[in-house]
Amino acid sequence: MLTTIIATMRRWRELAAAAACLLAIVLPEHAHAASAAVPAECKALQAKYPQFKGKTLTNAINPHTPGYEALDPNDPSKYVGFDIDLGETIGSCLGFTMAYKPVTFAALLTTLQSGQADIVISDIYATEDRAKAADFITYSKVFDGVLVAKGNPKKISGINASLCGTTAAENTGYVEVPLIQALAPSCKAQGKPEATVQLYDNNANCIQAILAGRADTYINDVNTVDQAVKAYPDKLEKATAVTLPYFVGIGVPKDKPEFRAAVMAALVAIQKAGTEKELLKKWSLGVENEATPQLIVSK
Repeated sequence: MLTTIIATMRRWRELAAAAACLLAIVLPEHAHAASAAVPAECKALQAKYPQFKGKTLTNAINPHTPGYEALDPNDPSKYVGFDIDLGETIGSCLGFTMAYKPVTFAALLTTLQSGQADIVISDIYATEDRAKAADFITYSKVFDGVLVAKGNPKKISGINASLCGTTAAENTGYVEVPLIQALAPSCKAQGKPEATVQLYDNNANCIQAILAGRADTYINDVNTVDQAVKAYPDKLEKATAVTLPYFVGIGVPKDKPEFRAAVMAALVAIQKAGTEKELLKKWSLGVENEATPQLIVSK
């Protein structure tokens, strides 16, 4: 019996030693990865804004924009994309955990206003009109692509008179909708029918409308358009890219200025550390899309 006990104790000592060696090998690497993901300034920000540390905050997203926010193909219960990573990094910087509430694009800001979400990071263009519903912190430039059927049979060249008589598939609430509708007087002056807009709840349905022949074009973020062309190279193409006078922004409640200030400070620290550029590279979105954070609030 004594011999068995001694042998068992010796075995436990060997296992403990092996575990210590393993920790010595693994922990430094993981510690380095964590410090690379969260800038040093974040420790000071957590001290300045302690009310957010340890909390779980909800991000309202429309998870149908590959590259930005979409269902994880390996685990449909999770979300992946640039916006997801950026939001998680902001959360890590301020010490809170991010949860998600998937909604239609048109419901993003109303979900925030109703208190069902604390933040919106979902490839949403920060416009003065939208700033009536939420304050925005910008983080990316806006370039739109014009998606058409292969060969561009309607010869569409942008948000211009080439859209007269065509049908555009767009998301409800997208800034492109009024831009297309505003072409009506010009089309009429040329004796052409105005452009028709079909409204959908997400990007995937807009793209399917072109594939099914129900729509002639879909105008949205150029990276989304490029992803669609990549997915259907024999059926779709990008006719052109246009520059819109907007930025992509993070929506925060108008009645929570301290949270807005905290997110702004975290984003500045993240950009300063080069983390946003790393995420743009990771998701093939182009580092040139990074934009210096600005506040867009209603006047």
